[in-house]
Amino acid sequence: MLFLVLGRGKTGSLVAQVAHERGHGVRVVGEEENRNAAALTGPFLAGFDAVIDFTTPEAAVQNIRACLANGARVVVGTTGWYQHLNDLLDLCARKNAALLYSTNFSVGVQALFRVARDLATAVPHYRFSITETHHAAKIDAPSGTALSLQRILEAAAPGQKVEIVSKREGEIPGIHVGEARSDNDCLEIRHEAFSRRGFAEGAVRAGEWIADKVGCWDFQEIVPQL
Repeated sequence: MLFLVLGRGKTGSLVAQVAHERGHGVRVVGEEENRNAAALTGPFLAGFDAVIDFTTPEAAVQNIRACLANGARVVVGTTGWYQHLNDLLDLCARKNAALLYSTNFSVGVQALFRVARDLATAVPHYRFSITETHHAAKIDAPSGTALSLQRILEAAAPGQKVEIVSKREGEIPGIHVGEARSDNDCLEIRHEAFSRRGFAEGAVRAGEWIADKVGCWDFQEIVPQL
């Protein structure tokens, strides 16, 4: 397969490396080469099996819109743009394109989400909270992963308002801790990423999966098929 990776940051560069390791061809385009999605024309996109975006929230919206408008297949690992999701889902359907998105492409984090749902269902009367810690350069806070975890807990324990505490320090790839507390005891679920590689591997596998598809999916829907 031939992938187009948007973004030359740490994660985008690692996505390109992992794709090469898995035997794929890769072209990487940085934001300086693609301002306002200018590079994402129909003829250019037609040469790729899938596009993988790890840019910024502002750039991602323009990139996704351009890709979908041209019927491309796009995997989005960037977070912080979900207020535009409904419009982009509509565009995806109208153009017979494909969109696969997630707040986190780590298979381990997807397992954390399933465990969180089970925990909140088992003890819905406990008080829930989330603490997330990321590297100092991360732009969005709370993280998209923490917001997904919050939605899961609040849906499984109706009436709860789950607080998120965000920390930005050092070079930490990502730590997410969910706490369920009562007057008698406390339960914790935790995921710690040791590097960005888990995110990159998940994104590449998502690109492999979506290459022959038309439609829109959240990564958690297709993880069992990988």
